Amino acid sequence: MSRNDRLPRLLVVALVVLVVCGTVPATVAAQTDGQTGGTVVVEEGETVDSLEAFGGSVVVRGTVTGDVSAVGGDVRIEQTGSVGGDLEAAGGSVAIAGSVDGDVDVGAGSLTVAESGTVGGTLMAGVGSATIDGTIEGDAEIGAETIRLGETASIAGDLRYDGDLEGNTDAVAGEIREDPSLGVDVAPTIQPFASWLFTAYVLALNLLVGALLLALFPRFSEGVADRVASGPLRSGLVGLGVLVGIPVLLIALAITVVGIPLSMIGGFVFGLLLWIGTIYGRFAVAAWLLSLVGLGNRWLALVVGLVAGALLSRLPIPIVGETINLLVLLLGLGALVRGLVGHWRTARGREQERRVGPGPDEPTAD
Repeated sequence: MSRNDRLPRLLVVALVVLVVCGTVPATVAAQTDGQTGGTVVVEEGETVDSLEAFGGSVVVRGTVTGDVSAVGGDVRIEQTGSVGGDLEAAGGSVAIAGSVDGDVDVGAGSLTVAESGTVGGTLMAGVGSATIDGTIEGDAEIGAETIRLGETASIAGDLRYDGDLEGNTDAVAGEIREDPSLGVDVAPTIQPFASWLFTAYVLALNLLVGALLLALFPRFSEGVADRVASGPLRSGLVGLGVLVGIPVLLIALAITVVGIPLSMIGGFVFGLLLWIGTIYGRFAVAAWLLSLVGLGNRWLALVVGLVAGALLSRLPIPIVGETINLLVLLLGLGALVRGLVGHWRTARGREQERRVGPGPDEPTAD
């Protein structure tokens, strides 16, 4: 079997490995104890026993009958979500719009308990800012730069706080007491730490997947880099078409009842395509720039491209890094799709030739 014939099978194997490893955004399966990924979601209507999660976003829209321990760029218990046990969360932001029956312990850049949010036990928080519009059925201990109590807020127990307390203090049924020992000065450091930690986590995943792509598909990877270098405009336009066109097709497919499962599978494959396109885009642009100074090492290009992409996402002016990373994604996605289409056409042509057989003027084997 030739190398080109093995490519589709190897690609399938690689995708299965990635899915099993859970390194792409995924929903949480029942009985799950731990999940990692770009986004970890307990979907509406889904029930799990407990959840330990680390991801860019950790979202509970369904039911967790036990405890939730989550670290992420943002952690959200949405209005349809419920947690039967305790919630321990650390991240850039934590928002509770659903119900938590037990205690809540939060360290984050910001904490929001929405009007629909309910905490059945004690709330303990060390955050940059706290906004309470919902119900806390126990005591609350909050250390924050600013603490705002909304008109719909309700705290059944005592409030112990450190920081600037604003708003509806009548919401507190018990005693209100300022306590400097809660250590508000430490809270603002949590957000950048969690954010940098997640950036490092994503970079490590991208390096691992990029290394697998270069090792398993060296010629295909070189072809992607060549397409970006030789035809950046064409690759970018193809990438833009894929980025806009596929979601439209998936939405149209989801309108039909029969198409809903196919649209869900398609959405997963599309997300995987975007991820690989991002890796290829950063690799290809770095390979092109390094070639200008006489460096043609593909492994160096992979490391330089992915590290540069991670640093761009951390720029003080987010729109600059996001714009550059979007352009790189379009280049990589377009070159990737062009390569896959080219391989499919080549394989299809060979299959047709095999079925038709040699022409009338061609010699046949005895």
